[in-house]
Amino acid sequence: MNSLKIRLSAMNFLEFAVWGAYLTCMGNYLGKAGMGEEIAWFYAIQGIVSIFMPTLMGIIADKFIQPQRLLGICHLVAGLAMLALFYMGLTNECPDKTTFIALYTVSVAFYMPTLALSNTTAFTILKDNGMDTVKDFPPIRVLGTVGFIISMWFVNCATFEDGTFGFTLAQNDFKFQYTYRQFLVSGILSLSLFAYCLTLPQCRLVTKPRQSLSEQLGLNAFKLFKERRMALFFIFSMLLGMSLQITNGFAGPFLTSFKSSPLPEIADSFAANNATMLVSISQVSEALCILLIPFFLKRFGIKTVMLVAMSAWVLRFGFFGIGAPTFPGVTLFFLSCIVYGVAFDFFNVSGGLYVDQECDPSTKASAQGLFMLMTNGLGATIGTLGAGIVVNHFCHWENGVLVGDWESAWIVFAAYALVVAVLFMLVFKNPDNNSGKNRREIPSTGFNEDPDGFVNDKTI
Repeated sequence: MNSLKIRLSAMNFLEFAVWGAYLTCMGNYLGKAGMGEEIAWFYAIQGIVSIFMPTLMGIIADKFIQPQRLLGICHLVAGLAMLALFYMGLTNECPDKTTFIALYTVSVAFYMPTLALSNTTAFTILKDNGMDTVKDFPPIRVLGTVGFIISMWFVNCATFEDGTFGFTLAQNDFKFQYTYRQFLVSGILSLSLFAYCLTLPQCRLVTKPRQSLSEQLGLNAFKLFKERRMALFFIFSMLLGMSLQITNGFAGPFLTSFKSSPLPEIADSFAANNATMLVSISQVSEALCILLIPFFLKRFGIKTVMLVAMSAWVLRFGFFGIGAPTFPGVTLFFLSCIVYGVAFDFFNVSGGLYVDQECDPSTKASAQGLFMLMTNGLGATIGTLGAGIVVNHFCHWENGVLVGDWESAWIVFAAYALVVAVLFMLVFKNPDNNSGKNRREIPSTGFNEDPDGFVNDKTI
């Protein structure tokens, strides 16, 4: 790997490490800070800002500011907001809810566009230096997942108690995964990436044909709803997207809830004390499952692949519902995290590839934007808010721990995923015939190289 690809790999490492510091463990802190009832809203905000902020920043990057510079500016604002959250937690055990949510909204509003901007920056730099994006980008992108995982491991194990910094896998209420210090980690990483972006090669602004506002916003992609098959695909993408943020928001509080058990073997179990590290297995699985996508798409077609993803979501939720923190039940928690890779990749990545193959070249970028809008925008937002209602119905906060009938909550989520899978099987017709004669060739990497519509933008 040459120096340029190493520099871009470092950029991707930091890009996702920023997110990994708090995404899956934020719920534990919110519960202790008196904001446990609003967990769903915190994760829904990510979906809401994803509806318009990436498009807005994409327009700015296309016309006014080089993408690597805009990437840095966004991380500067997002990082400062994260540090402000840290300061609020440091100075007040229960921070003002309105101010806290406002600062968090600012942070994620400027962070979410960086997922696409980092891809745009990498693609542009690679192309400007005569490199093949299809060949050279996947190893660079994988370093993003590695950064996400290492960041999760750090906040899982890091402690700060009585002025002493350390690491532990044992029970410790001062672990970063339970405290406001997770925002400090995210803020420092974000500011580090801001500084790093100043050193990246310049990206040339490309003059594009004049477009109407509706074209710039990608609204022309909505004409795809006129085609029944594509309309069904996007609708089911939204329905399946409703599953995306459920475990991001509630897997951590669920696993941590076992700390309240009167049985020492449960309260002191690895799963109860290291929820963030356990959930990180999902990201490891995700990185590996990307490699399976080209084979499955070529052999079975989009309908089968999507059904596999939907079935994996059923197992993801179901295993959490029937598992336990001690052996042998803990193996089901591990299996839940392993199948997540199939659930996420076979849906998000394969769906993006399907859109790329089926849409007219003039609408590919906007169609990818529509796909992300339906999944990470509308779907994830509605799903997260709905999940919050379900969890708050079955569970309640007690001494900073979310306890209650978690099994019923997970079974509800699994039943929802099953209903979506059955409906999809019944109404969606696979465009590829069984003989495979008319099947279009799928790129061998499993990555879409369009920087405006890259589909693996890390919604875990």
